[in-house]
Amino acid sequence: MKGLPAKLGLKYGKHEIAVPVVLAPMAGITNTAYRRLCREYGGGLFVSEMVTSRALVERTEESMRLIGHHESEDIRSVQLYGVDPKVIAEAVTMLVAENRADHIDLNFGCPVPKVTKKGGGAALPWKRDLFAAIVNSAVQAAGEIPVTVKMRKGIDSEHLTYLDAGKAARDAGVAAIALHGRTASDYYSGTADWQAIAALRESLPDIQVLGNGDIWSAQDAVNMMEQTGVDGIVVGRGCLGRPWLFADLEQAISAYVAGDKNPAITQVMPSLGEVADGFYRHAELLVEYFKEEGRACRDIRKHVAWYFKGYPVGGEFRARLAQVMSLEHMREILLELDGAIPYPGDEAEGPRGRLGSVKACSLPENWLDSRELSGDHKLILQQAELSVSGG
Repeated sequence: MKGLPAKLGLKYGKHEIAVPVVLAPMAGITNTAYRRLCREYGGGLFVSEMVTSRALVERTEESMRLIGHHESEDIRSVQLYGVDPKVIAEAVTMLVAENRADHIDLNFGCPVPKVTKKGGGAALPWKRDLFAAIVNSAVQAAGEIPVTVKMRKGIDSEHLTYLDAGKAARDAGVAAIALHGRTASDYYSGTADWQAIAALRESLPDIQVLGNGDIWSAQDAVNMMEQTGVDGIVVGRGCLGRPWLFADLEQAISAYVAGDKNPAITQVMPSLGEVADGFYRHAELLVEYFKEEGRACRDIRKHVAWYFKGYPVGGEFRARLAQVMSLEHMREILLELDGAIPYPGDEAEGPRGRLGSVKACSLPENWLDSRELSGDHKLILQQAELSVSGG
């Protein structure tokens, strides 16, 4: 056992986060509607979808929407992606000057080939000077607003960056570092390397470290904290279609950090009717968010399989639900279900969302030749934000 954190919760600048659980930014998922839904079940920090710094500086309509928060969100958390220290600083300066964020997270973990092949995402920390420059510029521009970093182990097993990057981020003055225990080449395949998370925790005893990867249940969260000694956990795919997971996490982690080494972990096991209610509530919040019922109904289609995983509803039901264009029609279909059908157990649990397979990470030519940024690679990086523009 690595030992218990000194006390329950995280401290990001002046903000006390009572439950040390962070909702990971997920494109197309963690909009205001889903963040509000998760907060209705349990506590933690709920981070926005990623927005690119260049799109934000250009004030594109989509980027401005992405950084929007509901008045109920007491800590407005924004995740920024960028490859240029100057542009990152401009984006952070804008967020601070216009009072649009209470916490800023920097993304260095994206493994998507269209990002890494331009030197961005999980490929960027390989260039030590560029990584340090970006983090330092963000921290300096943020002033009293806390900045955190989310990253992966590195490019692949032969090109790990997380220990060097963690120390550079610590030295720059970030409030916390979150590590996903996979490399870019791992994508979302296999099993997350919690030993790497433990190694980062041990190498950085003077800063908050959070662990990310394979948190499918409250028991997983407690196991990670016990095995790695992290101050908190980051959950992404594990909560897809299961916003009530945050209730489980709050109960279990609160008991664990309070000193119960073997907490009696309870689990929300919703009946089919309760799942239908949660799904409908999600749709209601999306209508409020998009201010357009049809768009909200289209957006929630991607969530249908996640919510009803393991429940005996049939493919025809899923297909009908994925075609509704109004809340009234959605409610009619959901009322056809036998709401008393109990939680199906293991069939509704475990991995969900994208998995992928181990593959060579797409990189700019000669990217691995040096840990320092070259002139040629600076030109390539100029295109890195264009493929993931928030606008």
